[in-house]
Amino acid sequence: MGRILAIDYGRKRTGLAVTDPLQLIAGGLTTLPGEEVIRFLKTYISKEEVDLFLLGEPKQLNNRPSENMQWVAKFKVQLQKEIPYVPLSMVDERFTSVLAHRTVIAAGIKKQQRRNNKEIIDELSATIMLQSYLEFKKQ
Repeated sequence: MGRILAIDYGRKRTGLAVTDPLQLIAGGLTTLPGEEVIRFLKTYISKEEVDLFLLGEPKQLNNRPSENMQWVAKFKVQLQKEIPYVPLSMVDERFTSVLAHRTVIAAGIKKQQRRNNKEIIDELSATIMLQSYLEFKKQ
C-alpha cells in the first residue's frame, strides 16, 4: 500500500502533506514555491510509493469555484500530463486555511513568527485536508 499525498496548490506557495504507508495518519511534508511542485513530486514518487494525489479544490461559500481555481485547474492538467500513472482526486479545501491559522494561533506561535513563516499555514492546510479525507474514507 502506498501513501496519499495532498496538495494545497498556490502560485506563490504550495503546501504538501502525506500519509504513512498504511494511510492512517496525515502529516505535513513541506511547502514549496508553486513552480517547483511537479519537480519535487517526481523526485518524491521515485523514492516513495504514492497511490493517490489529493488536490485541493478552492471553492467559495456558495460552492462556486474561487478565483484561484483557474490556476489549480492549469496545475491539475500539468500534473496529470507529467505524472499520469498516479491517480488524482479533487477535494473541497474550504476552511482549511482558516483552521490552519487557528491551529497555529492556538499553538502559541506569535504574530511576527506567523507573518515571517507563512509556509506553516500552507503545509498545515494540506495536512488538515488530508486528515479530513482519511476520516471521510473511514465512514
